[in-house]
Amino acid sequence: MTPYARRGVHGQTVEALARRILGGRIPEGATLDLVALQSELDVSLTALRESLKVLAAKGMVDARQKRGTFVRARADWNLLDADVLRWQFEGAGEATDADRTLLRNLAEVRAIVEPAAVRLAAERRTDADLEALEAALVAMGEEDAGPGHAVEADLAFHRALLAATHNELLERMEMVIEPGLAHRDRIVHSHPHSEDPVPAHRAVLDAVRERDPGAAESAMRALLVQAGRDLDRLDGPGEPAGDDDTKGTGGK
Repeated sequence: MTPYARRGVHGQTVEALARRILGGRIPEGATLDLVALQSELDVSLTALRESLKVLAAKGMVDARQKRGTFVRARADWNLLDADVLRWQFEGAGEATDADRTLLRNLAEVRAIVEPAAVRLAAERRTDADLEALEAALVAMGEEDAGPGHAVEADLAFHRALLAATHNELLERMEMVIEPGLAHRDRIVHSHPHSEDPVPAHRAVLDAVRERDPGAAESAMRALLVQAGRDLDRLDGPGEPAGDDDTKGTGGK
């Protein structure tokens, strides 16, 4: 998945504006002072207007005669857009309350999509799919490669699982799942007490290899529960690490 806005001054301007809106620094309904923004961001008015067109396409801003350019209501924003998700997660440092809410919302989506997707993967996987999954799992198990490597390996595994469904629409779900998964992984893999992810992922792969949809679904649900425990553990001493399947999945 290649994000749209990361190239040059234009991309930087898009992201700066988006993060201000998503973070509430420019609230819903606010009318933008283009002259002030142009000066503050040190860009041309043309570049600023072009950047606002990107945000307009994502439902975040609009322009009207006599009112000017303004921030639309959050209900109008395309929250499933890959860039919008990425901006929200990358704009957060440690997991804030709002950040955790977004992670939990995305975890609920994953809990619906991935167990069903892995059933299809078990039925439809090819040898090439298995090779991609195995390569990702091997990379995941490489020690001392650093958190960034672990994140990329995990993303590769889940991307390969969706591809193994051979369903075009499910494959595109990576655009929704990956930004949140990457952010969650960066938090968890930088923590010294997270659980080893390899055995849970190996169980998923083994079931897919054996073409056992039921076992694959069960293994995926167990993986999501473990992921939830990892994230819940970061809440600090005294917090439960996931007492049941619902809490575990919700913490993802």
